[in-house]
Amino acid sequence: MNQIRYAERDCKDKQKIEKFLSESRIGVIGMNGDDFPYAVPVNFIWSNGSLFFHGMGSGKKETILSSEPSVCFTIYEKYGTVTDPMPCHADTAYMSVMLFGKVEKVVNFEEAAFVLQTLIEKYTPGYYKHPLTPTLIEKYKSSFDGNSVSIYRLTPKYVTAKENQSDEDKLFKMK
Repeated sequence: MNQIRYAERDCKDKQKIEKFLSESRIGVIGMNGDDFPYAVPVNFIWSNGSLFFHGMGSGKKETILSSEPSVCFTIYEKYGTVTDPMPCHADTAYMSVMLFGKVEKVVNFEEAAFVLQTLIEKYTPGYYKHPLTPTLIEKYKSSFDGNSVSIYRLTPKYVTAKENQSDEDKLFKMK
């Protein structure tokens, strides 16, 4: 795996990376598509050293992942534009983490129910009154296409993280 060339931006703080992965809400999964790479933003959770996301159980993402499970998953957050007296030195304050590895479909219904319940709690806390059960996950079929939901696990082989922190007073503010 290549090293981050801009060494000053390399983030090695494992606690900071864990917190970022746990709190971030959207990531982009990059896959090896047919003729072109294919990248899709998805909701996800980070749990016990693995990243989980879901899909409809059909479609392009499902087709690609079933034949080519090697992926890159990128999570990033922009904090603002860093100003500088020299326009060419303006920059971006950000944090980003890239995970590289192979995804595998979660086939255990208890694990799938845990992942989906954790996704629900992350994105709609307190909205649903009853937790998902493994039996519901096993029997659920989409009204859209009749397929079951797919849950994927990415346990990264490589993780890289970069950040550019800046003082709040150096960030450009829109008026």
